Amino acid sequence: MSKNKKKRFNKKSMDHLEQLNINAAGIDIGAESHYVAVPKGRDPEDQDVRNFSTFTADLYKLADWLKRCNIDTVAMESTGVYWIPLFEILDEQGFDVRLVNPRSIKNAPGRKTDVLDCQWIQQLHTYGLLQSAFRPSNQICELRSYVRQRSMLISYASHHVQHMQKALEQMNVKLCQVIDDIKGVTGMKIIRAIISGERNPKKLAQLRDSRCNNDEAVIAKALEGNFRSEHVFALQQAIELYDFYKKQIVECEIRIQNHLESFDDHSNGTPLEKPSRKSGGSANKFHFDARGYLYRITGVDVTRIEGIEAPTALNIIGEIGIDMSPWPTEKHFASWLGLSPGSKISGGKVLSSRTKPSANRAAHAFRLAAYSLQRSASAIGAFFRRKRAHIGAPKAITATAHKIARIFYKVLKHGTEYVDLGQEYYEQRYKYRVIGNLKRKAKKFGYELINIKEHEQVISTSSS
Repeated sequence: MSKNKKKRFNKKSMDHLEQLNINAAGIDIGAESHYVAVPKGRDPEDQDVRNFSTFTADLYKLADWLKRCNIDTVAMESTGVYWIPLFEILDEQGFDVRLVNPRSIKNAPGRKTDVLDCQWIQQLHTYGLLQSAFRPSNQICELRSYVRQRSMLISYASHHVQHMQKALEQMNVKLCQVIDDIKGVTGMKIIRAIISGERNPKKLAQLRDSRCNNDEAVIAKALEGNFRSEHVFALQQAIELYDFYKKQIVECEIRIQNHLESFDDHSNGTPLEKPSRKSGGSANKFHFDARGYLYRITGVDVTRIEGIEAPTALNIIGEIGIDMSPWPTEKHFASWLGLSPGSKISGGKVLSSRTKPSANRAAHAFRLAAYSLQRSASAIGAFFRRKRAHIGAPKAITATAHKIARIFYKVLKHGTEYVDLGQEYYEQRYKYRVIGNLKRKAKKFGYELINIKEHEQVISTSSS
């Protein structure tokens, strides 16, 4: 064959693939307009691609046009928050709406530069090449919105705590050095007294709570400062904003509590047992019995899992719901969270086992739960400490979060209560597992591993 002649390959187009979704449409989401593509020949005016504005009336016109084109299923990218109004309207109109990760669309080969995004989405969806993203039921979606709103309000309130700390430092009031938390009883009493005009350090120190570690003399010394008017004004506005957000958080929690009342009762009338461990004194705990509501809607006490407190459990359920059927096994669930090791393998060699990057809020909650087990006397706490000594803290947190997520899945999937067997049980099992591995390796090389203590005991009994 001549060197100048190039070998020709038969290019296979997507037309040779089996069309799984005949009545499929693709939508390119935008902030001001949406481009929609339907199969050729469906539009009476021969306009297979149309542009609709994002106003509500135009979104209903979009839905009516899809019905005239005999469309059953629609695929769209999850672009910002612009997809939410259109998704909800199309879902109400009875369409099978598929929310697709933009990464999966970009990874599909064969995209042409002269093809609109909506046409490419429609074509991929027609041949079944797009996988729908997970979206819980509408009842869980509403709960998720409330829980996320509460988290946002807590974040805003924490910013104003930092503003209070800044104003105190500018006045050289070292309150943060003598008390653990300025949001506590002692800190708030002293700050409000400063705003009211009190400047005497001894009188301010008398406001300390009896549980405070430092005495009045130490606190009084830290409260000697330069109370300039502009710094006091900044402190006043910071605490007023903090109080406002705390009020908003309470109102949001009332909405969460009322919405939890609408869930079905899966507890079967079984009373909730007392907590198996002492609950941590979190400053962001709910103002209602969140643990009781969680037990009512799930039928199990998920807070028995080490590291999972009621606020954490409610955040997770707000993201994933209580139905575990979208994930066939706990491995699928951990992989969806982005907590499973990567599988980048080439030629039988592992190139990378790093977890995939993910902004999953449920995975973040599981990582926080794992981080809280550094001093836990539980089996999971012992696992975390062993992993931390072996691979370091960041990877140990991910590995422990992976274990907690799998336990959480099993508890909700099968409705069984989690029982912690304790640190000693875990360490004993780990010891037996290591000894078993050593015995197998020794036997492989023709040796036999013998316990010296047991061997000496046998010799002593036989000699006697």
